[in-house]
Amino acid sequence: MTKTKNTSLHLRVNGEIKQRAQQVYDDLGITVAEAVNMFLHKSVIVGGIPFDVRKIEPNAETMAAIKEVEEMKKNPSKGKGYTDVDVMIKELLT
Repeated sequence: MTKTKNTSLHLRVNGEIKQRAQQVYDDLGITVAEAVNMFLHKSVIVGGIPFDVRKIEPNAETMAAIKEVEEMKKNPSKGKGYTDVDVMIKELLT
């Protein structure tokens, strides 16, 4: 690959995510710019996004829990409500 002049890339990112990523990269001893360059290089090497991107489908147990919550929202008498977290935790643990 021929060496070309560097160019600028301007993008907008969530400030909190940038700050958290910066800490990760600081711990690795690299800058955000170096991390972005690594991402771009790896994208070229693999011919796409260099990590798995997919929608994660919930398993049957999670789907059952989601349905249960939806039913409880429609009919609050199907579930028990709490106004005191300590009471709820005590009942859950006994």
